[in-house]
Amino acid sequence: MDTLVVKVGGMTCGGCVASVRKVVTAVEGVASVDVSLTDARATVAYDAARTRPAAIKSAIRDAGFDAD
Repeated sequence: MDTLVVKVGGMTCGGCVASVRKVVTAVEGVASVDVSLTDARATVAYDAARTRPAAIKSAIRDAGFDAD
């Protein structure tokens, strides 16, 4: 498993955290995700053979948040 830490902008509440967790978990190849509102980041464990960091960031952006 590889690990990706993504700075997530635009989260303001627990609902935002849940939304980010939901969309990232839905990306094929993602094994786990930990989203922190306080740190404004998502830490994602993923299978590099099944997905790429760009796909994870795209899912976050598609949900209406910034992902760097």
